[in-house]
Amino acid sequence: MDKSDLPKILLVDDQEENLVALAAILKTVDATVVQARSGEDALRALMTEDFAVILLDVVMPDMDGFETAYHIKRKDRTKDVPIIFLTAARSEPDLAFRGYAVGAVDYLVKPFDPWVLRSKVEIFIELHVQRRRAREQSAILSGLFPGAAEGLARGAGLVSDVNDRLSAVETALVLLADRMGDGMAEVAAKEAFARLDQEIGALRGAHQALFGRQDVTSPAGAS
Repeated sequence: MDKSDLPKILLVDDQEENLVALAAILKTVDATVVQARSGEDALRALMTEDFAVILLDVVMPDMDGFETAYHIKRKDRTKDVPIIFLTAARSEPDLAFRGYAVGAVDYLVKPFDPWVLRSKVEIFIELHVQRRRAREQSAILSGLFPGAAEGLARGAGLVSDVNDRLSAVETALVLLADRMGDGMAEVAAKEAFARLDQEIGALRGAHQALFGRQDVTSPAGAS
């Protein structure tokens, strides 16, 4: 992969030595590290670059990590970028809650295990690469076959609907078996069969919408 195409990690900390230490921990990660010395610098970088993950210090002058995260999550361009908070403020347990409340995906207290931090970052890097690859393939597909991407999206929704209907049928069958085992009354049996027949009909409709109109054999004994 060309260096310019590498995923980017944004490090935000007002202390230079902390940025150097973080960059050293992440030097083996297949990504480009970008440093910001303040919340304002971080927001400016996010307006021009796409990042796979942000490592954000909590305690900073002027704009702290919570305020910075709040602004990041408010903007459509950056709201989905995962944020990992880093802090040495061990004495304030409510800081972790505040971090998650503003949208952080994780909260690490210094000193943290470098291996753990690197592993977490690599996971978000991989997710970012997969999402970018999916967008690129969708764009290529749309260019070659206009409307194909929308068709795939509809197909995915129909598959989900079929799965939901299958689950409903399975539930009805389990309920029916339980009632038969209990020696249920004729009225209860009719209700269970009616529910099962309704779900099978819905499943048949979803099947036809997904695979095209075709003959679907009715269950044996159905009138």
